[in-house]
Amino acid sequence: MSERPMPRLFLIRHGQTEWSINGSTGRTDIPLTAQGEQEAAEQAKVLVGEGKVIDPKNICTVFVSPRIRAHRTFHLLFDHLPEIPHHVTTEEVREWDYGEYEGLLSSEIKQKNPTWSIWTDGCPGGESTEEMCSRVDTVISKVREHHRAWKEEGKGCRDVVIVAHGHFNRVFIARWINFPLALGTHFNVEPAGIAILGYNHNNLAEPALNALNLYAKPR
Repeated sequence: MSERPMPRLFLIRHGQTEWSINGSTGRTDIPLTAQGEQEAAEQAKVLVGEGKVIDPKNICTVFVSPRIRAHRTFHLLFDHLPEIPHHVTTEEVREWDYGEYEGLLSSEIKQKNPTWSIWTDGCPGGESTEEMCSRVDTVISKVREHHRAWKEEGKGCRDVVIVAHGHFNRVFIARWINFPLALGTHFNVEPAGIAILGYNHNNLAEPALNALNLYAKPR
């Protein structure tokens, strides 16, 4: 029996933006607010560093969304280290593509389509629920392969980090624990909040949610 500790995934939402305040979402590239920058910097002091929850020596890789709000959050979290961890900027962890509903509030979308729910209907001209589920599942497979290689073969390091977005992270949590995408509606993922995903009973076949919204500002 391997004595290596169980691997973990740190799933991080970007810091506050104007859209996270008013409830809009999508792929538009908008920056952090001043408060969003401050919150991410405060998270770094508490959570990231030698001997802290996110210890750079344990990080195998970081997947970062190309949107500036996520990319900036990554750098605010890790730039204070002597060396930033290996990271990959990838569209695979971008936000849900809202298509024709880009930048609209849910209330505005429901004026067009009163019965609409992103969790069952997806986004016309953007990503369907099936497409979103497939994209998230692809990322999960990559994370689990990193975890398997560490736990079973001692290759790489223990932890993976993802810096992404609210809807992406909610879908990811639901799919990580083997539930339908639509279960994501029941998870609140706060700006600059950190979720920890792992496994129960020292078993890679039992994925689990270990923590949600670590040190995020309560609303």
